[in-house]
Amino acid sequence: MSIKTKEDLFIHGLRDIYYAEKRIVNALPKMADKVDNTDLKAAFQTHKTETEEQVRRLEKVFEQLGKKAEGEECPAIEGIIDEAEELMDEIKDKDVLTAALLAGAQAVEHYEIARYGTLCEWASELGHEDSRKLLEETLEEEKNTDKKLTKLAESQVNKQAA
Repeated sequence: MSIKTKEDLFIHGLRDIYYAEKRIVNALPKMADKVDNTDLKAAFQTHKTETEEQVRRLEKVFEQLGKKAEGEECPAIEGIIDEAEELMDEIKDKDVLTAALLAGAQAVEHYEIARYGTLCEWASELGHEDSRKLLEETLEEEKNTDKKLTKLAESQVNKQAA
């Protein structure tokens, strides 16, 4: 995609996060299968359902903009997920693996928070208020997921891995 305008940049950002969300939907079940902590397993399963809704929300944004919903490879998410998959193969201690996967999940959340925050701002600047509202809804979900993961890390997972 040739990026010449801020609108082009906005569409590029949407395609990046659309790709990322679809990739995350596929990664979460694998991560849930690898952890022993029932609270974290449930959090991953819940977030998969939430992420599926976020994909649908992005599809609505594309529709509002008169664009086809399509992804553009997101090297950042690829790197985070590749690292998590490598750790699943390398780490034998279940508690340490659980801590590693929780940390990886938070890296994903932090990326998404950064991306959605920017997209919300650009949507407002470009006059796409309906799109901004949808993107903001997802941004709040991502922030809440990050808070839940932090609470799990601090109250259980990191202590069990010590």
